[in-house]
Amino acid sequence: MEITCKNCRQIYTGNYCSNCGQSTETNKINVHFLWHDIQHGLLHFDKGILYSVGQLLTRPGHSIREFIEGKRVRHFKPLSLVVVLATLYGFMYHYFHIDLYPYNNDGTGIDYYEFNEWTSTHFSWITIATIPVYTLGTYICFKKQDYNFVEYFVLNTFKAAQRLSVHIITFPLLYYFNGTPAITVIVKILYAIDILLIFWTNIQFFDRISRIKTIVLSILSHLIFLIFFIIIVFIFFKATGKL
Repeated sequence: MEITCKNCRQIYTGNYCSNCGQSTETNKINVHFLWHDIQHGLLHFDKGILYSVGQLLTRPGHSIREFIEGKRVRHFKPLSLVVVLATLYGFMYHYFHIDLYPYNNDGTGIDYYEFNEWTSTHFSWITIATIPVYTLGTYICFKKQDYNFVEYFVLNTFKAAQRLSVHIITFPLLYYFNGTPAITVIVKILYAIDILLIFWTNIQFFDRISRIKTIVLSILSHLIFLIFFIIIVFIFFKATGKL
C-alpha cells in the first residue's frame, strides 16, 4: 500500500517515510500526546534526563567515556542537559532569593548583592561560559590521552551537569541556611564536593593512567581553570566599572 508522507509528500510504503523518516502513524495532539512527549523527551529511560543524571551520579567517568566512544542512544545531549539543569537551578536560586554573600563587606567596592542577583538571572549562560575554561585546563594537562579539544569539551559539559545535579539535590541546605553566616560554610562544603566529583570522574574516565597521576593532573587542570577564571572575572568587573 502506497502512502503519501504528511511531512514531505513523498510516496512510500512501510511504517516510515523513506525520504524524511516521518512515521506513518501520527496521533492527534491532545493531553495523552503531551504526556507521552514528556515521558519520552525528559523521563524516558532510553533518552532521558533521569538516565543521564543517574549515570553521572553512579558511574560518571565510565559513562562519559562510553558516550564519547559512540554509546549515545540512551543519553540526553550534554549541552541540552546543562541548559535544562542550569535553568532549573537558576530559577530556584532566584525564586527563593538565595544570597551567598549576606554579610560580605571586604572593602573591594564590589556590590555583592547586585552580583548575586546578576548571577542568579544569568546562571545557565555563566555555567556554559565556564565550560570552555574548564576544557582548556583539561586539554593542557591531559593532552597525551588521545582525546581532542571537543571531546574534552563534552567531558566537561557532562561534569558541569553532574555538579548541577548535586547542587539541585542539596539545594534545601542553601534554602535552610539562607541569610545566615552558616551559608558560607555550606558553599565551601559544596565546593569541596565539586572538587571530589572532578577527581572521581577523571579517575574513571582516564582509566589508562594511574590514579595518583590522574589526581595530580586534575589538580593542575583546576588551578589553570582558576587562574583563567579569575582573570576573566577581573576583566569583566573592570569593563563594567565595578572595580
